[in-house]
Amino acid sequence: MAFNNTDQTDDDGVDLLTGGVIAEEVDLAPVQNKRLSRRQLILRRFLRNKTAVIGMIGFVLMVLFSIFGKYISPWGYTEVDGTSFLQGPSTDHWWGTSQNGRDIFAMTVEGLRKSLIIGLTVAAIQTAAAALIGSAAAYFGKAIDKTLLWVIDLMLVIPSFLLIAIISQKFSGAKSSTLVFVLLLAAFGWMLTARVVRSMTLSVISLDYVRAAKYMSVPAWSIIVRHIIPNVSSYLIIDATLGVVSAVMSETTLSYFGFGIKSPQTSLGTLLAEGQKMATSFPWAFLAPAAVLTLMLIFVNFMGDGLRDAIDPSSKSGGQA
Repeated sequence: MAFNNTDQTDDDGVDLLTGGVIAEEVDLAPVQNKRLSRRQLILRRFLRNKTAVIGMIGFVLMVLFSIFGKYISPWGYTEVDGTSFLQGPSTDHWWGTSQNGRDIFAMTVEGLRKSLIIGLTVAAIQTAAAALIGSAAAYFGKAIDKTLLWVIDLMLVIPSFLLIAIISQKFSGAKSSTLVFVLLLAAFGWMLTARVVRSMTLSVISLDYVRAAKYMSVPAWSIIVRHIIPNVSSYLIIDATLGVVSAVMSETTLSYFGFGIKSPQTSLGTLLAEGQKMATSFPWAFLAPAAVLTLMLIFVNFMGDGLRDAIDPSSKSGGQA
């Protein structure tokens, strides 16, 4: 009698003879874990920080206001209304007029534009200088490192405020006065950043791909620009953002004391210097530039803090990427 060896299973897929479970073939789609780049991770963490997003939006609006504000203003910042001196806000002069009959709104727009140009330019120059000098000192070492460190220490003890005040006074009224002022601010603002970059570069130059580039006879400056500086770019981005605040505050302080931007040019510092004399009796002359300056610094600080938290993997402020 032949034995029927045919497998018998129930509806649940269990072998009735052996009691074993028959595996069913399941068509599983391959799960691909898409890896995000470092830039995408930083952007995601930055956008999850509500304070940073508010700062970014606010700063963009301030920039747009400084660019297009003059087109919506019925007055130019140099125009004088001979019938309105120290007039309060009205339909003709939205933010009032100064003691010279100039429109406060137009002057504030121009002052914001000038302060932003100075702040962004100074921050870019001093960050680039600090990156190149700091990384070069660590990369070349020996005599070059000692010389550059000596220059940095010397620049740190020089009374920069006094020198900027004296030199800027000699160029006051000239067409190149703003450019000279920017270069002076940048010349005395890179030293501390350069020291930090030098310390960070000392750990980068020991990496394998930097050594490989040396053995392949890649030019030194090419290694510094292409391999070293990108590895410290996280710090440089944060420093450049906060450098805008420092540059604007320096410009405002110097202009407030009469050592910065000169009339007929205007900046937020010069407007504050003129308005503070009448802050109690004619507050609109002081409050408008003061409010714009305060908002700009707050927004830039929010952005700087957001970038720091987004770039720093140990920070919890930006959430998990």
